[in-house]
Amino acid sequence: MRATGAIATRSGTALLATLMAIGWPLAAKAEPSRVVALGGSVTEIIYALGEEERLIARDTTSVYPEAATDLPDVGYMRALSAEGVLSVEPNLILAEEGAGPPEVVDILENARIPFVTIPDDYSPDGILAKIDAVGAALDVMEKAQDLRTEVAADLSSANSQAESLANGGEKRVLFILSLQDGRVMASGTNTAAHGIIEMAGAENAVTSFTGYKLLTDEALAAAAPDAILMMDRTGDHAATNEDLFAIPALSLTPAAEAEAVIRMNGLYLLGFGPRTAEAVRDLSVALYGG
Repeated sequence: MRATGAIATRSGTALLATLMAIGWPLAAKAEPSRVVALGGSVTEIIYALGEEERLIARDTTSVYPEAATDLPDVGYMRALSAEGVLSVEPNLILAEEGAGPPEVVDILENARIPFVTIPDDYSPDGILAKIDAVGAALDVMEKAQDLRTEVAADLSSANSQAESLANGGEKRVLFILSLQDGRVMASGTNTAAHGIIEMAGAENAVTSFTGYKLLTDEALAAAAPDAILMMDRTGDHAATNEDLFAIPALSLTPAAEAEAVIRMNGLYLLGFGPRTAEAVRDLSVALYGG
């Protein structure tokens, strides 16, 4: 059976009892030839390694390369159902750090299907560690080493370009995740947004907290961003420049004066996978020209 979305799960005990009753294949020692990828960067790495023929399903965030969207979708990686994942009969699950919820991960691990968590660190070294982890899980370390070398060189080149374009005049960038009733949900530290801003030769305008929080008018004015960075969204999640600068505290910032708003594809910008060097180049050029 193919899963085209998340399916409501039963309790862990009931689901495991059902699986055992129907002779579910306990795949702890099986060849990892039926792989489910949970997380866009994990899926990208599998394709970059040339191992995509082993993929049988992916999560909703795995939309690159386009061919990945032809695979069954088992749901959003942070809101999975055990039945949705198990219905495709995987013998290996590769999941970005943060996949869940935890009770679903517990069910999957108790089903004795190898479940490998791929670390997610928002830095060049973090990207290389992801490649190593995926390569080890798929037992293709030689391919992983080749990809690692290529990506490391590309990241180094992008970093050098960003530093050259900034030329010591780092701009302050405010990453806005969303607007909620006229308030700004922004990125602090320890986020993918913070990491990519720094890699592009700029400074995160908000560093007083970790994660994402709603900013007060006072905090927004104090951030004084030179540029605003957002994901390129459509529909209900979209925010136009008019929406942004209608917020009084934001309208007084240097970003508003310069109408400096940069929008980029979310997975490309924040995925921290094989394409991140390209994203760094695009962001640094958008900030500094070049």
